[in-house]
Parts: sequence; structure tokens; C-alpha cells
Amino acid sequence: MKLRQALASATTSLRETGIDDPARDARRLLAHCLGIEPGRLTLHLDDQISNAHETAFQDLVSQRQLRKPISHLVGYRDFFGRRFVVNKHVLDPRGDTETLVELALEAPFEHVLDLGTGSGCILLTLLAERNTAHGIGTDISEEALHVAEMNAAKLAVAGRCEFVQSDWFASVTGRFDLIVSNPPYVTLDEMDALQPELSYEPRSALTDEKDGLTAYRILSSQSGAYLSAGGQIVVEIGSSQGKEVVHMFQESGFVDVRVFQDLDGKDRVVRAKLP
Repeated sequence: MKLRQALASATTSLRETGIDDPARDARRLLAHCLGIEPGRLTLHLDDQISNAHETAFQDLVSQRQLRKPISHLVGYRDFFGRRFVVNKHVLDPRGDTETLVELALEAPFEHVLDLGTGSGCILLTLLAERNTAHGIGTDISEEALHVAEMNAAKLAVAGRCEFVQSDWFASVTGRFDLIVSNPPYVTLDEMDALQPELSYEPRSALTDEKDGLTAYRILSSQSGAYLSAGGQIVVEIGSSQGKEVVHMFQESGFVDVRVFQDLDGKDRVVRAKLP
């Protein structure tokens, strides 16, 4: 069998399962089996597929039919132009979160704190973009911190960051120019409507099992004690939470509190400044 035949068969199987973009996913999985970048797959479509590659490819397609995320199957996700290791212990970095990074980079900073760092995609991207900055990433999950440490090493920023197991600010000391966070903001009522792929990601990183606002109450009330004068906090939010989160930060004494939209025009980030 040629690669193009295997690719066509997999695309059909994924389409019948209801995968949104079956051709894209099939190409990524086949390229992963072959050890090449997806963009180079076209150059090899008339090659014969080996028995070993065919077996491995069919196994990955079967797992994708069960809605296991592509990133878990290939072991990585690209974010802000860099490649991050991901697995079941961390959230899959999403394009929406790049809005947070872009906003955080608009102001100078030397010391940054990332609460609930997960894969480290936010903190490590900020450090990679600002080569004089240092940072701390916290997470309550020890397994997530191991993933973040791997990514720090891969991106050659391990010497400028530290990872601490902490329940929000519990184990944090010092002051920072910038605090960032993508906390669990999905409400309990919304969980059942999420895409099946999200069932493979850590539930505690998605929802507080309540109204989705628990983390913002902590962040708004406690961040001031860890920010330097004039420092700012930038947090990702659910698309319907902007008004409530803005009010929380304003009530806590923050100024210039604003909501920003993602590329789809949905409220996605709140940024607030300490006077």
C-alpha cells in the first residue's frame, strides 16, 4: 500500500467518526509515524508504507477515533512558534492563550510569576521572548511541573526559571513585575457540553466544580501582595466572565482594568495594573 492510500483510508475513517478536520489529523498522525514534519508528507505520498508504519498508523487513527487529542498522540503542541511537550497531566496549549502572551509582552518586566503553569507554555514563552527575564511557575500538580521542567530544558530557559508546587500563592514568596495565569474557569454546568477531547485533560485544570470564578477571587484579592508597584496581572477568562472579573480586580484596588478579545472577537483576557 502506498502512503496516499493509507492516508485516504484514515481520512475516511476519521470523517465517519465525526472528527472536524479528518484530513489534517490523518496527515499529522501519518507524518508522526514516519518521523517527518507534516508539511513534507506530500513528497512521500507515492512511497510504499512499511508493515510497521502501517500498524502504528492504524493504532493512532483508532485512538483518534476515540477522540484522544492529537497532541497526546504525537506528544507535543506548537504554541507561539515553539514546540511544547504535552500529555494527560497538563492542558493542551491553545491559540486563544496566545492573546494573553501578546498582552503580557506589551509592557517591560524582569520577574514574572505564572500561577497554574501546567505545561509552562505561558511562562516559558515569556522568558524566551525576553532573554533577561526570570520567572517562577507554580502548579498544584507535581506531574504538571515535571512537564514544565522538560519544556524549560528544551527551550533553553531552565536557568532563568524555577518551578514550585503550590496551591495558588501558598508557597510563593517575593514580588513580581508581572503575574500571569490561565486558571480553571469552566463552570460545572458547562462541563458536559465540552468537546470529548477535553475528557483526556486534567479536570482540575478546566473547572473549579462551581461557578468558574473561584480562582479569580483568589487572584484579585491576593495578587496585590506579590506585585511590585506599577506591576500588572494578566489572566485568561471564559468568554462570559469579563464583567465579573473586571469588577473583582477593581474592588481589590487595581486600576486600568480592561477586557481584551481573542482573534474570534470573544472576551478572553483581563489585564489589571497595581497603582
